[in-house]
Amino acid sequence: MSDAENRPDLLQTGPMMPMIEAQLAEHFTVHRLDAPDADSLLAQLGPRIRAVATGVNSTSGGKTRVTGALMAKLPALEIVANFGVGYDAVDVADAAARGVIITNTPGVLDDEVADLSVALLLATLRRVPQADRFIREGKWPKGSFPFSATLRDRTIGIVGMGRIGQTIAKRLEGFGRPIAYHSRRPVPGLAYAHYPELIAMARDVDALIVIVPGGPATQNMIDAQVLAALGPNGVLINVARGSVVDEPALIKALQDGTIASAGLDVFADEPNVPEALRAMDNVVLLPHIASATHVTRNAMGQLVVDNLLAWKAGKPPLTPVPETPRSAT
Repeated sequence: MSDAENRPDLLQTGPMMPMIEAQLAEHFTVHRLDAPDADSLLAQLGPRIRAVATGVNSTSGGKTRVTGALMAKLPALEIVANFGVGYDAVDVADAAARGVIITNTPGVLDDEVADLSVALLLATLRRVPQADRFIREGKWPKGSFPFSATLRDRTIGIVGMGRIGQTIAKRLEGFGRPIAYHSRRPVPGLAYAHYPELIAMARDVDALIVIVPGGPATQNMIDAQVLAALGPNGVLINVARGSVVDEPALIKALQDGTIASAGLDVFADEPNVPEALRAMDNVVLLPHIASATHVTRNAMGQLVVDNLLAWKAGKPPLTPVPETPRSAT
């Protein structure tokens, strides 16, 4: 086998972790979509590109979409390896129609995201960041910090009960609070109350933790009606995608007291967070860090590489998404 055959042409859509980039350079001929001459590169080399690596941009936290228009310029494309569980930045329907494999990085980040979700819930209810600022601003000598809300009197609703949702629920069991969940179908073997209707669950719980995939099917599913059903004692935690929550409706609900508070790790236009959210004292804001630890991000990065190496060796990918084939056509 020639060196060219042993090093397939791969398109990298933007900056990735150094450990990913080093391995891609070792095993592939890497071309960069974020290069200044990307258009001429695609015109010249597009027909040779057989693989794409894409994911979180290390500078901004954003993503470069792998669209149908981009894939049309890559007629030999066989695989798109996505960094992250969510793959809404890839046009899945177009990829499936072209027989292109999409892989993601599930499993290795479940525990990390679940840990952060519970931490964000507690920080939002107990106002941990606000208490920290209270001391730093020298306010304690002038009076005590106000009492906070509590987890003790809450029923918790989880929107989405995939692997991460189930991992969150297991952690919350230790707090002795009732747990319910919303999904299209009940998950076999789970004892938690299942709600096929999101509005109904929002009425019956005091905290909503959102952990569903992004994309058209979940666009703005947490809307003004859901927030109104959650009610003035309610807290919303979003560790899913910013697109899942109607952000203007959420801002209004927080301003009007329709709900009590929110803890947000994701936003509609990352890294741009609305000033209205940044100005509120009843919101805890995180810069999309649910899986952002060294151990977990390295494991995710290695899974990106391992999927590509399996494909390169003619083997089935390790973690293909369900909408696309397990092997290239």
